[in-house]
Amino acid sequence: MTEILETIQRDSLISFPFLGDWTINPPSSVTIFGRTVYIYGIVIAIAFLLAIVWMTRNCKRFGIREDDLYDAIIWAIPLGIIGARLYYVLFSLDYYIANPSKIIAVWEGGLAIYGGIIAGVIVIFFLCRHKKMRVAAMLDLVIVGVIIGQMVGRWGNFFNREAFGSETTVFCKMGLTSPDGNTIYVHPTFLYESLWNLALFIFLSIFIKKGKRKYNGQIMLIYLLVYGTGRTFIEGLRTDSLYIGGTGIRVSQLLSAVLVIFAAVLLIYNAKRVKNGILKLEPPYYEAEAEEEADGDKGSGEVKDPDAPAAEDVPDETRSDDAPEDPAEEPEDSTEEENDP
Repeated sequence: MTEILETIQRDSLISFPFLGDWTINPPSSVTIFGRTVYIYGIVIAIAFLLAIVWMTRNCKRFGIREDDLYDAIIWAIPLGIIGARLYYVLFSLDYYIANPSKIIAVWEGGLAIYGGIIAGVIVIFFLCRHKKMRVAAMLDLVIVGVIIGQMVGRWGNFFNREAFGSETTVFCKMGLTSPDGNTIYVHPTFLYESLWNLALFIFLSIFIKKGKRKYNGQIMLIYLLVYGTGRTFIEGLRTDSLYIGGTGIRVSQLLSAVLVIFAAVLLIYNAKRVKNGILKLEPPYYEAEAEEEADGDKGSGEVKDPDAPAAEDVPDETRSDDAPEDPAEEPEDSTEEENDP
């Protein structure tokens, strides 16, 4: 755990030689009302806000009501943070057993994205079951917000001078100059991941706007494939990775590789099902929920199942089928009226 702590160099000057001969020393914290607030935490908060804004403005594209999205956000964000922290703590257990007061110090860094995703998926699963929604539909929307959060949140690592890689001579190397004047040049892995997520976000934005999404869960699978591929390689460059015991196996690298294979197999399999007409994009709300929304909230803009017959159509068809019998009934009524004194 000592090595992990040494990878956080908040007092170091930062330089990028390929951008010129200069250094910067951005603050790692600020004082607000007499309390120290780390820039890392502020950046993470901004990342969450940007993610929420995007999801709110695009939830209609996925057929999801804002109220249901807000319910997911209210539960998933705090529990996701807890999950991200627990994941980090579990794979650094020796240090935190010796320093239990540090377990809750999330403002100092130490959030593992995969832990947050696992916790978030569990929350969304139970929420969607309660609301009679398709889990995959909600995940497709939320995972884009996660990408935004990662893309922006990685810059919190920049202010902390953490999540960088091993020493290197590549053209885009980042220099870290300690207070004693020593400079090391390392892979800016936080930057690699931020740019990788930016590219993925741009691709998915175009993909979604052009209506290329063919089934619920497709966006989630693309994320697992693309992000996992990038993370597999980037994780191998980092100096602060979490390991499985004393095996030397990087947890996030192994998990990323497994998720890439899983997502690739499912994407290929589902592509064949789409081509054969077996798999299609279904509304996020199940039929019972869609019919209930149609009766109670007409014109509200919720997505309805196009295959479900409208409630008012059924009696019309019944009346239409019985129409030939009406003339036979009318003379009886007319006769009774004529004989009525």
